[in-house]
Amino acid sequence: MMRQPLDLGSQYLRASVCDGVLRVTIARPARRNALTVEMYHGLKRAAVLAEKSREISILLITGTEGVFCVGGEMAERHEGTVRADRETDRFDLLPFAEFERCPKMVVTAVNGLCHGGGLNLVLFSDLSIASDQARFRAPELLRGVADCFLGARLASRIGVARAKELLFTAREITASEAHAIGLISRTAPAEAFDEAVERLLHEVHQTAPRARTLLKRDINRHLPPIDYAMFAESLASEEVHEGFAAFAERRAPRWVKGC
Repeated sequence: MMRQPLDLGSQYLRASVCDGVLRVTIARPARRNALTVEMYHGLKRAAVLAEKSREISILLITGTEGVFCVGGEMAERHEGTVRADRETDRFDLLPFAEFERCPKMVVTAVNGLCHGGGLNLVLFSDLSIASDQARFRAPELLRGVADCFLGARLASRIGVARAKELLFTAREITASEAHAIGLISRTAPAEAFDEAVERLLHEVHQTAPRARTLLKRDINRHLPPIDYAMFAESLASEEVHEGFAAFAERRAPRWVKGC
């Protein structure tokens, strides 16, 4: 069946619908697939469109050129097309909670590097498959950001001790380690990754759609709430200002102490 292209409002999101799957590819390799405001909003739009469409049963998110997503754009290189006010709309632009609200299955196919906001995409999806070349990291505290999405979902996915270790050290882990601790659903060799993704989609399509929706809702109702107020306080802090400045200037933040 021919794929039907779909406009999600960002030049860096390639989207199409075919055989019940809305496929979205994050395609901004020059910036390691860092998400602009428009891209975040486009991913949220994809989840809303999937929910409203009778033809779509799965939303699939993947990346290009060995990178899944390294998180949000930190150099303010956005596209300038979103009409929403970033100050007043705040977290309404972000797709994470929408992934959980969406009654359709959300699948992340992690083809490579997966950091920060990319990790949040995984944590808020229903199923995740990763290439054996993928790498995972939560670097937010290196920038002074207390991320409410990581706080709400990482510990419930992999346990408190492992979550604290990944958050408080910002250590990068391999796909095999991520699978071993339950961060992702399954892994596949890079050379057979596309086939493994298609096999996963096929398996999902064998299960009853309405029952899937009901079970997703039942499982997700046990998840902890998201502390948006904590996140807002963190983003307005001096630590975030310093952390972002240090990143842009390629230096260590001033809070780093010498040995």
